[in-house]
Amino acid sequence: MCRNIRTLHNFEPPASEGEVRAAALQYVRKVSGSTSPSKANEQAFARAVAEVAGATQRLLEALVTAAPPRDREREAERARARAEKRFGTAA
Repeated sequence: MCRNIRTLHNFEPPASEGEVRAAALQYVRKVSGSTSPSKANEQAFARAVAEVAGATQRLLEALVTAAPPRDREREAERARARAEKRFGTAA
């Protein structure tokens, strides 16, 4: 369920609002044990996603590093190479 949570720190360009929200959504899904909430829990679920996204964005803005920014394309290529080595085929 949480395979879509990716590292968001130290990329150029910085993580988008959509990427932060997607990671927050996956986190809330994992913690709640539900991919989609019931009508009774919908409001609490949405509020949790918004709060986690906000906390994540604040964290990303506060983190500092001396390392050069990573390139998304290069990281994606590395992931494909790991998948090919692990599973014998590109993901």
